[in-house]
Amino acid sequence: MLINRFLRRGFCTAVARPWLFVGLGNPGDKYKGTRHNVGFEMIDAFAESQGISMNTVHCKATFGQGFVGDAPVLLAKPQTYMNLSGESTGPLAAYYKLPLNRVLVFHDDMGLPCGVLRLRHNGGHGGHNGLKSVMNNFRGNREFARLRIGIGRPPGQMDPKAFLLQKFNAIARERVSSKSLSKCVLQNLHSVVILRVPYITRNTFSAG
Repeated sequence: MLINRFLRRGFCTAVARPWLFVGLGNPGDKYKGTRHNVGFEMIDAFAESQGISMNTVHCKATFGQGFVGDAPVLLAKPQTYMNLSGESTGPLAAYYKLPLNRVLVFHDDMGLPCGVLRLRHNGGHGGHNGLKSVMNNFRGNREFARLRIGIGRPPGQMDPKAFLLQKFNAIARERVSSKSLSKCVLQNLHSVVILRVPYITRNTFSAG
């Protein structure tokens, strides 16, 4: 693809340096619609809104590339399973020679109420195994942005792992539906790439 050739050869002075948006999740129908897969869902929503086809596989990820305005955007959903997400994210960033401040990882977060969004421009993994894998593949470097998508905490004494792999109930699903969270995400990320923000700060946006 033309965009791929330009970016790979380092034409980022002629073509705006791309953003890499990575959604974390688990592949397969078994995990579709679960709390742990909201990162995948947000990538799909962004791709659909921008007319970007996620129909190729690159660096162990379902992958799409396109433009928002004239700004190039790379979208990825690692197919390595959550705990090995870095085995896809790291090679993708390296392949396109991207600095980490052009990488944004979408992930679920039990530390936030369901439906709440928070953006961090860097930080630790907070016990999230997908983020931990990404950081490990960036050689411990934590200077990449992450969009925290609140899924709430498990009720009572429920095992957190079981909670993560459980599908949303009707109320929770409405809070993370494409009509609510995705709209906020899409509007703000569209502004980020169109306005060519050099990097994301914690105040770029939040919702909830």
